[in-house]
Amino acid sequence: MEAVKKRGLFSKFLDVVEKVGNKLPDPVTLFILFALAILVVSHFAAMAGLSVINPGTNEEVKAISLLTKTGFQEIMTKMVTNFANFPPLGLVLVTMIGVGLAEGVGLISALLRKVVQAAPKKMITFAIVFAGVLANMAGDAGFIVLPPIAALVFMSVGRHPIAGMAAAYAAVAGGFSANLIVNMLDALLAGFTQTAAEIVNPDIVVNPAMNFYFLLGSCFIIVPLAIWVTEKIVEPRLPEYTGPTFSMEPLKSEELKGLKLAGLAAVLFLALVAVTIVPESGWLRGEDGGIVISPFMSSLVPVIMGLFLFPALAYGFTTKSLRNDKDVANEMGKAMSSMGLYIIIAFFAAQFIAYFNWSNLGIIMAVNGAELLQGIGFKGLPLLIGFILFSAFLNLFIASASAKWAIVGPVFVPMFMLLGYSPAFTQLAYRIGDSITNPITPMFAYFTILLALAKRYDKNLGLGSLISIMLPYSIVFGIAWITFFAIWYFLGLPLGPGAVIEYPLGG
Repeated sequence: MEAVKKRGLFSKFLDVVEKVGNKLPDPVTLFILFALAILVVSHFAAMAGLSVINPGTNEEVKAISLLTKTGFQEIMTKMVTNFANFPPLGLVLVTMIGVGLAEGVGLISALLRKVVQAAPKKMITFAIVFAGVLANMAGDAGFIVLPPIAALVFMSVGRHPIAGMAAAYAAVAGGFSANLIVNMLDALLAGFTQTAAEIVNPDIVVNPAMNFYFLLGSCFIIVPLAIWVTEKIVEPRLPEYTGPTFSMEPLKSEELKGLKLAGLAAVLFLALVAVTIVPESGWLRGEDGGIVISPFMSSLVPVIMGLFLFPALAYGFTTKSLRNDKDVANEMGKAMSSMGLYIIIAFFAAQFIAYFNWSNLGIIMAVNGAELLQGIGFKGLPLLIGFILFSAFLNLFIASASAKWAIVGPVFVPMFMLLGYSPAFTQLAYRIGDSITNPITPMFAYFTILLALAKRYDKNLGLGSLISIMLPYSIVFGIAWITFFAIWYFLGLPLGPGAVIEYPLGG
């Protein structure tokens, strides 16, 4: 009775979360409202004569009203350039050329199936979790492809399909900021971080790989923990599965051949990239021969695109999913068409961020916020953990990682810079918080797909029951990731190529 009561209270809480989240406007509407709010607030801030001294330049910064003739002219004349020069737009669309083609020709699906099918029975959970973490390199494809495959794989060896499905979803969603390579999400978030950091330092340059070392290390944390939660907590709590069994068909010969040639294409492409950076005279090395600060770091997005594009071409022509150049162009077009909503969001996000920068509200909020935090002594690790938990809570209501970062980045990146923390470190804290609650937020579009899939194996499974299955992943991931973050912080380890924890004031 006590257990039933607790579950009932928890389900009521989840109902409240779902109800509140459903009442939030669409991200497009949110950015429109935020942009309008900036116009009004900037006017009153200017009337009040708000100003601060920028610690980075020692210059006075005054609030500027955008509800003036000059402000109106700037809004109208720069609307197109705000959108065209919006850093995340080009980064994501260029990356999507390769990723979208790889997904369209079936390379991503075949690769995930191969990884899972090739694993011994004792290693099935590992294979699914590891494939889930790697699936993040293909953006959202892993959410669609892997959970149903994992459910079938678990069924084929007599295990509960919902356990396999949960493990796959937790790995993709909860491990969204852990990976072995720099991927599309790195490029996307870096664009927003660049724009936010320019509020304090217009000359600063960030790169998509700035969190890579930490995210690589996170794989060795998330993968074993996801396996442990699946086998020790989730699976034992599920009732015995008595439904139909399934035997997964092996990959076809042309798919296997396509994977081999795709792997060869990837190796050849990486070899060509190595030629540009390994020799001291490599074309993508810096003027002083360096790699950390070099044209190579500014070329990571084209490199990521190529790493998907050329294997996708090899796989597509081998399996006959591509037959000519027109098919290639059509698949790329389909990939771009799937980005329509993102492009709309990017347009309004670009206007909002531009207004935020023009009004100087960002730097004013950052300086005052930093002074407030310093005044009450809330700084260091407690401050950073607080920001992680704030991001995790916000993720329950706004699931889009890029949409949230576009909103909070312009405030927290410059604020933390003024407290001595680099943009890369602030972005890392945000990414941890964003990933922790991904497995349990009903606002995530793919969560409803997961629920529909789970009902195939248990028609009585409800939203609260599914979240109770996924909740242990969020709790364990959260504790472990924050602990890992704290250790990294105390050791002062670099976060990625050219990225450290501290940000020198005035630099």
